[in-house]
Amino acid sequence: MKPNEAMQAALNEAKKAYEIDEVPIGCVILHQGEVIARAHNQKEIDQKACSHAEILAISQANEYFKHWRLNDCTLVVTLEPCMMCAGAIAQARIPYVVYGASDSKFGAYGGCFDSTLIRGLNHYPKLTSGVLADQSIELLQSFFESKRKR
Repeated sequence: MKPNEAMQAALNEAKKAYEIDEVPIGCVILHQGEVIARAHNQKEIDQKACSHAEILAISQANEYFKHWRLNDCTLVVTLEPCMMCAGAIAQARIPYVVYGASDSKFGAYGGCFDSTLIRGLNHYPKLTSGVLADQSIELLQSFFESKRKR
């Protein structure tokens, strides 16, 4: 699966979040080019701060492999991961992260701060950013505009 196709799958997850009045962020995890996990934000529904799309998808992938290490996987998410999610990515040893839009308020890969510059960590994923970013941004802006109108 090519990066744009994988990001489209993540965007489809983000649209599911939008439909249930969650911040529209979606994530898929690939193994050998196939989607093995998919999730979208569920903080409001679950009433749990940790119910980010990335955390939920990582949990699904752990269940898929029956293991905590996701060494041969790629995480694809519509918005730059926050510090919590970047920490989970490092803990799961995910080697590749692809994201759409940068996040200047919470992004942990350069948007707000760059966790890859923290010395001494035992894992640093390779990053690809900006994949279908305009679509991610448009979806987020539409969501927050509709919130302000209510």
